[in-house]
Amino acid sequence: MKVVLLAGGFGTRLAEYTNIIPKPMVPVGGKPILWHIMQTYANYGHMDFYVALGYKAEVIKEYFLNYRALNADFTIDLTTGETKHHQINSVEWKVTLVNTGDASMTGGRVKRMKEFIGNETFLLTYGDGLSDIDINNLIKFHKSHGKLITMSAVRPTARFGELDLENNGIVKSFKEKPQLHEGWINGGFFVVEPDFLNLIDGDKTLLEREPLERATQMGELMAYKHEGFWQCMDTKRDQEFLEDLWNKGKAPWK
Repeated sequence: MKVVLLAGGFGTRLAEYTNIIPKPMVPVGGKPILWHIMQTYANYGHMDFYVALGYKAEVIKEYFLNYRALNADFTIDLTTGETKHHQINSVEWKVTLVNTGDASMTGGRVKRMKEFIGNETFLLTYGDGLSDIDINNLIKFHKSHGKLITMSAVRPTARFGELDLENNGIVKSFKEKPQLHEGWINGGFFVVEPDFLNLIDGDKTLLEREPLERATQMGELMAYKHEGFWQCMDTKRDQEFLEDLWNKGKAPWK
């Protein structure tokens, strides 16, 4: 199953890093957070990645173009240019990098990936959140209900969007960043049917607004409740928290 990663935002609340690199390239344990997210999917056998780029797209492109060299020791013959790699940390990933525009919003970026997605169910997430979510159980849940889109629902300590859920998992209302009541929020790991893209108007559309609100009104948005670890990286404090978990060998997503 194809995995679409949204990696084009400005990350203004992480300006300590994002003045130089895009937010998905901010490191955790010596690797970009984007790499950790991709590894989560790869652990469940999903290794066909489509990265929607925007701000500082060239940094992410350069990382993957030079991935072998950056993740292995090597010998280079400066006369011939011949390179021999040692201790290669290889991955079986296929990575498609697509520039979806500096000014596009999250919904617009997804819409621009349509020609690569084709007419098939796909996985979708942001480039700044880590979790120990079971991707295959998420997919299994999605297939069980036949709706357009499944959103992961998580319980963080505070401050994001709120989901109002019925016992069977159907979403009654979705509001981005209100005062929380029951504590369930958008965890950012989605399973999506291609027809959902018809609910996105264009580049200026926020995924979290009209498209998901429309899907909710149509009864086509379902929530997969994830009770385990989830943490986004919005601020330097978030990055330091994730870094500390990694360094202590306590990273639940590893």
